[in-house]
Amino acid sequence: MAWDLLFSSDYGLFSLFVIVFVIGMAGWFSFFFSKKIREDQLHARK
Repeated sequence: MAWDLLFSSDYGLFSLFVIVFVIGMAGWFSFFFSKKIREDQLHARK
């Protein structure tokens, strides 16, 4: 029943979208911050 509500109702689909969006945003932020940390460490050595 819970899976039916998740994939068939408006609020279930929006909840699924928000969950996927937040997980994607967390992945992007971790990539972005680790790239900036590496760049900053590279500039600090010069």
